[in-house]
Amino acid sequence: MGILAIVLLVAAVLLVVGAEWPRLTAAVGADARQVRSRRRRKEKLTVVQGDGDDDFAASVQRDLESLPVIEKHDGRPRR
Repeated sequence: MGILAIVLLVAAVLLVVGAEWPRLTAAVGADARQVRSRRRRKEKLTVVQGDGDDDFAASVQRDLESLPVIEKHDGRPRR
């Protein structure tokens, strides 16, 4: 009777592992490792609030004004 109990116990364990396999791989698989790694990297990031000076916007505007302008092509072939 002891062997039958062991066989039934092993079968029950295999059944539970088989039923919970997707959840187990999500918790300890390679994808879960990547998710945990990304979460750790994101925790180190900080949000920098602007002080309202608009220095950045003025800098972008100056850069845009200093870009060279290409004349628009009128569709005729060049010679």
